[in-house]
Amino acid sequence: MVKIKDLTVDDLEYLIEQKVLEILGDPDSGLELKDEFKAELRERLKNSSKRISHQEVVKRVG
Repeated sequence: MVKIKDLTVDDLEYLIEQKVLEILGDPDSGLELKDEFKAELRERLKNSSKRISHQEVVKRVG
């Protein structure tokens, strides 16, 4: 068994996140997207100039 002192910060954060998800679950699990929303997403994806990368989101949000 791994001891906490041997974990990296990332490993510990991951374990905590997994435990929270296990306890609380995903409130959106089993829900379906409405057709109107799917169509809107498809339209947005066609305009690549408005897309931002994951790295940019992380920079902006932290």
